[in-house]
Amino acid sequence: MPNPTTFRHTTMRKLKAQIIDEAGCERTITRLAHEILEKNKGAASVVIVGIRTRGEFIARRIVSKIEESEKVSVPIGTLDITLYRDDLLGKLDQPQLKGTDILFDLNDKNVVLVDDVLFTGRTIRAALDELIDLGRPKSIQLAVLVDRGHRQLPIRADYVGKNVPTSSNESIRVHVKEVDGEDSVLLMHPEEEA
Repeated sequence: MPNPTTFRHTTMRKLKAQIIDEAGCERTITRLAHEILEKNKGAASVVIVGIRTRGEFIARRIVSKIEESEKVSVPIGTLDITLYRDDLLGKLDQPQLKGTDILFDLNDKNVVLVDDVLFTGRTIRAALDELIDLGRPKSIQLAVLVDRGHRQLPIRADYVGKNVPTSSNESIRVHVKEVDGEDSVLLMHPEEEA
């Protein structure tokens, strides 16, 4: 169960169920790392790129598992898709830029893009646009911790931690220790109209 502080915060938003606990997150990330290695026949041409914010931390953990297993160094980068989003028009607030950090060549590499939740596909579309602006990878593969469906674009993940069917007005909250103090995946009830 989520820690008491997080639990109090999420109960205000109507926690429906905990989908993955801390141990489950660890197992899921280990499995994703092994699936990436298997599909790419090792880590020789693989680079990992996490989408800020939570995708970045999931990507770091995947890299750690791959390096532990293969005894090789795997390049890792982070992508800030803010300026590539298609929903910035009409927003009054100035976007918060955290910066893209890719200090290696993407050309002819198998790029594994990592995010926490795959929903409409719009975040991934923005990430693909940015990656293509940075180089010409041999392939771009997608790894997500949770796929909740409801795609608006023809995008699918190559590696999925867990498929969680949801209604379009429910939400999934992924917590990572580095940001939230715990590892968990929570399904939230729809927020009620005020």
